[in-house]
Amino acid sequence: QVQLVESGGGLVQAGGSLRLSCAASGRTFSSVAMGWFRQAPGKEREFVATITWSTGYTYYGDSVKGRFTISRDNAKNTVYLQMNSLHTEDTAVYYCAATETIIMLRTPRGYDYWGQGTQVTVSS
Repeated sequence: QVQLVESGGGLVQAGGSLRLSCAASGRTFSSVAMGWFRQAPGKEREFVATITWSTGYTYYGDSVKGRFTISRDNAKNTVYLQMNSLHTEDTAVYYCAATETIIMLRTPRGYDYWGQGTQVTVSS
């Protein structure tokens, strides 16, 4: 089992920035990649970004490209999501996820473990 704990969410004005963190513990050696997803009320869970532990390969959802940056600290088993130029449409609960296989990294089904989520609210 891999346990994931997100932090860093909060309330920010449009145009502002936030940095989310996701600390992994437990069988972290079994995880090969991490992802961030988000879910707004009444909407499906949306892919935000993913990163592999070994090579640092990253991929982003179209709606956040150029504004969000995913990074990892292997020594701390922690993944970050730097969010800049936030829009009101970025308001959602943000979830961190871990996967043991590099398959379907852009869909929720591709992940084995999930954090509890952290709320991000962007005000106009």
